[in-house]
Amino acid sequence: MSILQFHSLTSSDESEGKPELPKVDEGFHAITKISSPAVVHEDGFANIRARTTTKRKSIVGLELGDRDEDPGLEQPGDYRTAQVFSGWSLAKVSFQSLGVIYGDIGTSPLYVYSSTFTEPPNKQDLVGVLSLILWSLFLMVTVKYVIIILNADNDGEGGTFSTYSLLCRYLNITDRDPREKSLVQMRRMDTGDLESTGKHLRRGIETSKVVKTSLKIIGVFAVTMVLSDGVLTPAQSVLGAIQGIQVAAPNISKGTIIGVTDAILILLFLVQPLGVSRITIVFAPIVLIWLGFNAVFGVYNLVKYDASVFKAFYPYYAFDFLIRHKEEGWRRLGGVLLAFTGVEALFADLGAFSKRAIQISWLGYVLPCLVLAYTGQAAFIGEQPEAYSNPFFNAAPPGTLYPALVIAILAAVVASQAIITASFQLLAQVMKLSYFPQLRVIHTSKIYHGQLYIPVANWLLMIGTVLVASIYNNTTSLGNAYGVCVMFVTFFDTLMVTLVAIFVWGLKPLVVVLPWLVFACLDGTFLSAVLTKVPDGAWFTLTLSIVLASIFLLWRYGKEQQWTAEAKDRFPTSHFIAKSSCGDLHLTDRFNGTQLSTIRGFGIFFDKAGETTPVVFSQFVLKLTTLPEVMIFFHLRPLDRPFVPSSERYTVSRLAVPSCYRVVVRYGFNDDAITPDLGHVIYQQVRSWLMGKGMMRNSSFLSGIAANHDNTGSGSTENGDAENHDDARNHSDPSSNSPDFMTNEVRLLDKAFTHNVLFITGKEQMKIGHSTSYLRATLLWAFLWIRDNTRNRIANLKLPVDQIVEVGFLKEI
Repeated sequence: MSILQFHSLTSSDESEGKPELPKVDEGFHAITKISSPAVVHEDGFANIRARTTTKRKSIVGLELGDRDEDPGLEQPGDYRTAQVFSGWSLAKVSFQSLGVIYGDIGTSPLYVYSSTFTEPPNKQDLVGVLSLILWSLFLMVTVKYVIIILNADNDGEGGTFSTYSLLCRYLNITDRDPREKSLVQMRRMDTGDLESTGKHLRRGIETSKVVKTSLKIIGVFAVTMVLSDGVLTPAQSVLGAIQGIQVAAPNISKGTIIGVTDAILILLFLVQPLGVSRITIVFAPIVLIWLGFNAVFGVYNLVKYDASVFKAFYPYYAFDFLIRHKEEGWRRLGGVLLAFTGVEALFADLGAFSKRAIQISWLGYVLPCLVLAYTGQAAFIGEQPEAYSNPFFNAAPPGTLYPALVIAILAAVVASQAIITASFQLLAQVMKLSYFPQLRVIHTSKIYHGQLYIPVANWLLMIGTVLVASIYNNTTSLGNAYGVCVMFVTFFDTLMVTLVAIFVWGLKPLVVVLPWLVFACLDGTFLSAVLTKVPDGAWFTLTLSIVLASIFLLWRYGKEQQWTAEAKDRFPTSHFIAKSSCGDLHLTDRFNGTQLSTIRGFGIFFDKAGETTPVVFSQFVLKLTTLPEVMIFFHLRPLDRPFVPSSERYTVSRLAVPSCYRVVVRYGFNDDAITPDLGHVIYQQVRSWLMGKGMMRNSSFLSGIAANHDNTGSGSTENGDAENHDDARNHSDPSSNSPDFMTNEVRLLDKAFTHNVLFITGKEQMKIGHSTSYLRATLLWAFLWIRDNTRNRIANLKLPVDQIVEVGFLKEI
């Protein structure tokens, strides 16, 4: 492997020769600066991809061959779409969702009453708390999430950050990686489709840096708070179940309980590489049986003890409890909210299943079982108030304690799966929008495209969870640390989905404001109550969230500075290379017009994505002032599906520079895009494309001669012979469309490939500018340190080592 290092600096502040896009109404500016006019639509979006379809001239005014051909990037099948299931497939995925989504919410009956009451309750208080629990399940879970928020998916992906990503497709509120712009399908509503209030609101959001930054921070904090819960939830659920052993064996030591809990947690994370589909084969029946146990126990206790607790469905008793206890009643909401913790994971796990599957499983089975569970426990506690400390096991019918203990432990293990799966989903979304370095993501199912596994995240979660379980060592302390992040996330979801309702669903702001007010009040009430737990343990999750959010925002800030520094190299080839009247290639006047030499061989320039010039190519040609005989811009285009058929995988197009082609490879998450024979594959694709073009042009050429023969007749005049002679001369001209030209191109391709194949990759180094402020320099130093220690190594590519050339270059940020 060869390594070339160039150490000339490129300042991100250099703006000479960079044309700005025209401004459009509503303050909308296209993000990328381009070297030719863009097509601006009525809705204010500039189509940056339209520039490849117009004929360009070099900077010196001389024609640079043919225009760049359309790279074929805009294909409807490339974009992610929500998977739709029906019939048996829908029933199967609904059943699978039981084993992942509802473990957390489903095991809440183990500790809600014990976390709400601090002493045996009287009957009136018990009914009041039960009313709060039932109406929380109805309003916060059923109405808010299952009926409303699940509809705010980003092409099948769920979670607060996916909602932010959805807004970014309809509002100009973020920058995007120039290499990935063509991978994002923008769907901005036309200005005329918005009423006056919506127009002013959108304009205000898009022109306010404070609002845009706030939305970004909210999206990031929502992710980090779910990840913080990902550390607490497994510990809370498993420890809560293992503590149930004390009912059967009161003398068991705390050390034994912690040891068993840690062992189960480690086992849980060890099975994650199996994938969601395989895990749910075991987990889904466990949750099904567990919820069935709760429902049966509830019915038994209601029949045997006190069915009058059903009056808790009347919301009067909930308000009565809060009014009577005033501040103390408000504080106890911190325990009540544990009944719906896990609802944030329910939304985040949407990508692994589907909206209809979640709605069917919740409304058809989970909600009825939980209602019976809580009312049954209340009926038993009403007769034996001391049972509030461990209501599920104390309320178990005679002879069912040990089976209940076994299924509770198993269900508690399953309960952790919801947040673990959600963590994988959210991290994948964060990496996709460049808020975190790229980690290895494994798609574990060929059928359900959103089922993911991230090895590094799995092991870090395991270490954190074991430490938390060992340090906190009881569910009460964990409960204090747990609820704050859940309520922050639900509040953020309310805000984001409100904006989605206006700018994505097209609802009038006046229609949206009342539901928003109701749910914002509910969120605010629970959040204010749980914030009182910050000194008692919730500080841990908030601190962890802040640390993670700082890393995410730091990485994003650094990437934006990197994109700015790279913008100079993201122009079409005509920005760098010009063609003289005699056919020689040279650099444009802005780069001193140096003539370019040619080296033998077949050069493949790598680019992760994008549609313009790879950064490594511009650095190569500007620093070495030479070009390979045949050049390939190789662009990787990952799609959200398992496989891409070979017939659809490659797209070839011609660039303005002679013997320069663009090859776009589409590949699924189970495809191997880079293989040891990649050079031969690319060569065959370009050759087949040229042969196909040659056949088409040959047919056109023969048709033209036949038509000319019909026009001139068998007895050609002297002028006619002259015209035929000129026609033959034009078709032999390499710059024309003659079949001979295509044959020459194929011969040159064969010659270059036979001589040598070079895979030319870039290794970009960054340097902080001398005039950078101390704070900015510190942030950029931290970003560069993370970047240098997380970037992929060229040695990891499955390519022949002796054919790789790594071009190192330095840029200033």
